[in-house]
Amino acid sequence: MTIDPVFAIHQNSNIAEMMHYAGQLQDEMIEYRRDLHAHPELLYDVVRTSNKVADLLEEWGITVRRNVGKHFGMGVVGLLQGLADNGNSGPTLLLRADMDALPIQECNELPYKSVNDGIMHACGHDAHTAMLLGAARTLAAFRERLMGTIIFVFQPAEEGAVKSPLDGRLLSGGRDLIEDNVLEGVDYAYALHVLPELPVGTLGIHPHDAMAASSHFKVEFQGTSGHHSAPHRAVDAIQMAARYIGEINGMMANRIDPQEAAVLAFGTLQAGTAINVIAEHSELTGTFRAFTKSTVAAITNGLQRHAAAIAESYGGKYKLELREGIAVVNNGEAVQQVLHAARAVLGEDQVILLEQPSLAGEDFGWYLDKVPGAFAFIGCGNKEKGILHAIHQPQFNIDEAMLGHGASILVRLAIQHNGSAGGKET
Repeated sequence: MTIDPVFAIHQNSNIAEMMHYAGQLQDEMIEYRRDLHAHPELLYDVVRTSNKVADLLEEWGITVRRNVGKHFGMGVVGLLQGLADNGNSGPTLLLRADMDALPIQECNELPYKSVNDGIMHACGHDAHTAMLLGAARTLAAFRERLMGTIIFVFQPAEEGAVKSPLDGRLLSGGRDLIEDNVLEGVDYAYALHVLPELPVGTLGIHPHDAMAASSHFKVEFQGTSGHHSAPHRAVDAIQMAARYIGEINGMMANRIDPQEAAVLAFGTLQAGTAINVIAEHSELTGTFRAFTKSTVAAITNGLQRHAAAIAESYGGKYKLELREGIAVVNNGEAVQQVLHAARAVLGEDQVILLEQPSLAGEDFGWYLDKVPGAFAFIGCGNKEKGILHAIHQPQFNIDEAMLGHGASILVRLAIQHNGSAGGKET
């Protein structure tokens, strides 16, 4: 697909009218965002949030699927079919927002501060949901000018994974919804994420590798308790854990291709009950991050292999739990679409190509592994207003002016892909 910046006059009129409509929803989106911010919910426990989203979509005449997700059933999917008929059937475009918050105590003193103790929208998912709601309302109001299909996905559990009640696998919300066929028939998928390191009014996007595959693991060693005076009668779970840390660090240094970006770190170690008793149980947790599936597989196999060997050599047992991640890899054509849309909304100089991929993870990578698309960062920082704390911090906040920017970019993407009765943007 090529992008021609010169359009027919009537097409420009259509675009301008839709952009104006989206801009008029700024106060409404702020209201959505503040309501969600005050009532954050964790992982799959997003009953209030998902019901609010579904009710609004239905109010705007969008076909809604509630309780989406093969394993947990907490996603919301809106379907909007364009009504324009130019003898062409447009593509199917998926736009995604996440709904869950984080187990963080908010430190901001705001009128809409979280009322749920120990839970906070510290990653901007309230803003993501509000932006997509604004885009959905705009596109629904102009459906007679659209030729394609737009799917609005509101996803739970982006921030973590939970054991499936069906098969015990650790699943994030993206994987749960994908296994319930939300990608069926989708041609392109897009998502925006707030980034306070970028000032409000800007957008950044990686040309290819955007974010790493972030995988979480937990290893438990089971030994035999005993008194320190008779260590030969016990199996020391602390020694197994200590040896495991050393061997895994050695594996990362010597068995993983040094030309491949990869990092592994342990986060917690729990073991023992008394100062003079050999521990019978130890538990290690950590994460690793990489960009290629082969490197992820190599590290995963190594975690399993070393745990098994250590448990056998000590005469103990082990258990490994793993939440496997996947890298966020942008499609080149989709990147150009985002650049074109963002420059039209924000201005040529306000949109940048990011050179350094992030080692943080995002489960939108599961979508982009199946269909072409792109994941971009929209600026929400404002030093003059003191809005400069990074995501996942208790002081995190956004400049709400970015809500209108994000909604307008999503609308523009829909116009570019799906066209309108005045002519298709190519």
